[in-house]
Amino acid sequence: MSDEKSRLSGFHKKDLDERLELVKENSSVDEEQLEKLMGEGLSNDEADRMIENVVGTYELPVGVATNFKVNGEDVLVPMVIEESSVVAAASFAAKLARENGGFQASSTEPVMISQIQVTGLSNAHAAKMKVLEKKEELCELADEQDPVLVEHGGGVEDIRCRVLESRFGPYLVVHLLVNCQDAMGANAVNTMAEAVAPRVEEITGGDVYLRILSNLAEHRLARARAVWKKEEIGEDTVEGVLQAYEFARVDPYRCATHNKGVMNGVTAVVSATGNDTRAVEAGAHSYAASGGGYSPLTTWERTEDGDLAGTIEIPVPVGTIGGATSSHPGAKANLKIMGVEDSQELGEIIASVGLAQNFGALRALASEGIQKGHMKLHAKNVAVQAGVGEESVDEVAQKMVDEGSIRVDRAKEIAEDLE
Repeated sequence: MSDEKSRLSGFHKKDLDERLELVKENSSVDEEQLEKLMGEGLSNDEADRMIENVVGTYELPVGVATNFKVNGEDVLVPMVIEESSVVAAASFAAKLARENGGFQASSTEPVMISQIQVTGLSNAHAAKMKVLEKKEELCELADEQDPVLVEHGGGVEDIRCRVLESRFGPYLVVHLLVNCQDAMGANAVNTMAEAVAPRVEEITGGDVYLRILSNLAEHRLARARAVWKKEEIGEDTVEGVLQAYEFARVDPYRCATHNKGVMNGVTAVVSATGNDTRAVEAGAHSYAASGGGYSPLTTWERTEDGDLAGTIEIPVPVGTIGGATSSHPGAKANLKIMGVEDSQELGEIIASVGLAQNFGALRALASEGIQKGHMKLHAKNVAVQAGVGEESVDEVAQKMVDEGSIRVDRAKEIAEDLE
């Protein structure tokens, strides 16, 4: 295995079999796991055990982003996504970031929030104090619901309370802060909240309705930073990215698309590892709005040397055990390709990919425009959509790129001329 196992030069130019061989040589994935990615995939029986009313499976491409170095370690990053240019943009951004050491990442402990909604209180603030006085008892009761988690160092770390005014009167909202270790933790924290709820009613004299986790995982954050040298990307690109970031910072219409670009990378890795894409996306966008407005998930600054510095901070409620991460063969294979040790490392890689993806999008917007690179990669899809035969797809796509006219009708015309 190469010391620079993610720096696979010309990876995108190789055929599928060659790419698979390189992935096997530069990760700990085995032949059987790779076969799951090569077409065998998720069986109908496996799918039937995952969700209800199964009628089949639905596949998306798995790409591998190269060039990533996170905290000094090379990592190959599987990404599941249908959109052209995402994997290429992330790989190229990571290649440019490598010149200055790659991505430096960190994370908080994997703490999730479970909420208990208490209603019907005449004195909500006094009820809040009563709950906090019984904190130790409530923590013990919650931990009894998952002794295995506690045995592995997890469990309730704290209980916090908030009083909210509503049109039905005041709510007391009790937060259980639960260290979920390497699990995403939804089942664990929901079970704990349900177990604690009756005792909370006794303590407060109120009525409990909702007992469920929050996807605003503000205590389970991953952060990453990187610097792109002006000599590598050009001073015009530095200025262009800063202008694009400022546009997103002051305009929610632009900011929505800015953050969507971040999530292109984030969601692709979350999906590849069998984690809950909806939970991560809900948490990310809620976190972007938690300051009272809607803000970019990334920041971009110019260093004293004139280089471009990017940072990201994002909630990452993801796991490496349990759920689909343990039952989906493709997810298990992708985790093996990444070689992650725990949920925090996975979150740090996800944050790094989100930052790289954002750089790739902003760089394209600030220079040639997003369509040039995107449509070049999209040309094959257009040719297939036009009904072009497999033997002619590459040639038709290249002709459309050369002409700068990537349309279904033009693909049909070119294909007819080739006949």
